[in-house]
Amino acid sequence: MADETIGIVGAGIVGLATGREIALRRPGTRVVVLEKEHRVAVHQTGHNSGVVHAGIYYAPGSLKAALCVRGVSLLREYCQERSVPYEEIGKLVTAVRPDELGRLENLYERARNNHVPDLRKVSKEEIGEIEPHAAGLAALHSPRTAITDYPALAREFAKDIENSGGEIRLGFPVTSLTGVPGGIEVASGQDRVRVDRLILCAGLHADSVARLAQDRREPRIVPFRGEYMLLKPDRTHLVRGLVYPVPDPRYPFLGVHFTPRVDGSVEIGPNAVLALAREGYRLTHISPRDLLGLAAYPGTWRMAARHWRTGLKEYRGSLSTAAFMKDAGLYVPAVGADDVVRGGAGVRAQALDRDGTLVDDFRIHRSGRITAVRNAPSPAATASMAIAEHIVDAVFSTGSPP
Repeated sequence: MADETIGIVGAGIVGLATGREIALRRPGTRVVVLEKEHRVAVHQTGHNSGVVHAGIYYAPGSLKAALCVRGVSLLREYCQERSVPYEEIGKLVTAVRPDELGRLENLYERARNNHVPDLRKVSKEEIGEIEPHAAGLAALHSPRTAITDYPALAREFAKDIENSGGEIRLGFPVTSLTGVPGGIEVASGQDRVRVDRLILCAGLHADSVARLAQDRREPRIVPFRGEYMLLKPDRTHLVRGLVYPVPDPRYPFLGVHFTPRVDGSVEIGPNAVLALAREGYRLTHISPRDLLGLAAYPGTWRMAARHWRTGLKEYRGSLSTAAFMKDAGLYVPAVGADDVVRGGAGVRAQALDRDGTLVDDFRIHRSGRITAVRNAPSPAATASMAIAEHIVDAVFSTGSPP
């Protein structure tokens, strides 16, 4: 249908990439992005570590695997076109304990199935050739893994939407969604916007905005704060590329790692601690409303019963620099607590099912005129342009809603 108005709730990188994709593929369609903040890319996109993942970790056949690999190629080309930084600095995924070697081998097979380019196994001696100050028993080296500037990318996507005749409406917190003949009325207080179709890319508020649309109640969003240390400027030479641990398969988090940034700084992190507010970027930031929501959800208690020991360990790192750096030092022994200062933090919108399972894959579904992104954690930024393709395919599908 030509000359439609498509609304998108959320001006993070996924919402903006989706708006751009609609503008490219559906000439004549007007895109209106509705964002509660007063600038784009404030939350998950604005606190992203900047890594462009190659697709090593994700289960073959999953949306994450397919969209990450596709997203890398789209992102690389777009960055080159727009002169956004894109640096292939490479990544080591390093086993430091004997019991990690089997998991490293499994990771290698998974990455091969995902067609990760140029990935190879490296020995203990080769680790030192790639990263002179790193240590480990064995590793995987992904030379094509890159870093970029995701907020800059999001701003470019926003320009594309506006240049196509669309609108980024800032300071528009959605308070209600009402079905009207032939469309949906989106309200922010007394302000109203009528759209023909609506896409929800609300990130940390994905579940609460979906409830306004009478969508399914699960999964719920549980906010996890990820905190970073920064290497002191005179110590950044100790890390050339990305240095990662072998991830624990029980969790959708990748563990504390070393991440050079495009500005020349080097981050160490993130940990993963339960945040006490959806936008709880500080330990002292507490939202009674968000806490009550967590406490009332059975999945929260089931998750806590399974993982409380790991949670306590993560909190120790949050409170103590020495504890935070204890495991990090296994990968780059030359770096210790005296070499870092506290950096920033981000909050990850982690979906949680009622049975206490942390949702690993992307979850995107359509119900009538509304398409909801219910879980889009890392590598959502890497995959954003491919996720946008997937969403637009779903929105304009002529068959039954997926």
